[in-house]
Amino acid sequence: YHWWWRAFLNSGAAGLYLFGYSFVYFTTQLDMVGFVPILLYFGYMVIVSTLFCVTTGTVGFMASWWFVWKIYAAVKVD
Repeated sequence: YHWWWRAFLNSGAAGLYLFGYSFVYFTTQLDMVGFVPILLYFGYMVIVSTLFCVTTGTVGFMASWWFVWKIYAAVKVD
């Protein structure tokens, strides 16, 4: 059970990368003026990045869980 959070967070780190890239995209490509559009952009990016983190983290956890389950099912205890 010590691997559960590590499996979730390692694959969920893609959400952190997505949020970091939104800063790069904001500074290099977007020409937003005003506080409200910038707040909306980063607010929506927080939501999208969090959902992406949870989704990829769940996929990574389930894949790791399945792998560990298969390995321990193959071990014969005699």
